[in-house]
Amino acid sequence: MITAVDTNVLIDVLGADPRFGPASRSALRTCLNDGVVIACDVVWAEVIAAFPDVAATEAALSRLPVVFSGMSQAAATKAGIAWRAYRQAGGPRERLMTDFAVGAHALEHADRLLTRDRGFQRAAFEGLTIIDPSG
Repeated sequence: MITAVDTNVLIDVLGADPRFGPASRSALRTCLNDGVVIACDVVWAEVIAAFPDVAATEAALSRLPVVFSGMSQAAATKAGIAWRAYRQAGGPRERLMTDFAVGAHALEHADRLLTRDRGFQRAAFEGLTIIDPSG
């Protein structure tokens, strides 16, 4: 089983978030026990940007262990199509293209997505299995 992980879950875990950290840590542990956990290039970049020490953050990611997984052309195409449909349907600019990239990468490269962003990703990517640690 391959699980793609979203930025919010990794920041919960690495930043020891008092509200979401324990549930995100437990869900991540379960996903690691089920197979491989991957982070797309967008997630990797967002996590690195969230913490001041790049080397320490990369070391922490490798200890989890989360595997870097670059986006394929097919996933990038799906992200672009979903973004365009969202904007044409009147979707507000509260969402960024990166949100669509994460979902499309998961749909293309994984069996499921571990994220606290369940409503949006489900709506944007039909058929994407979501695991939400926040319940």
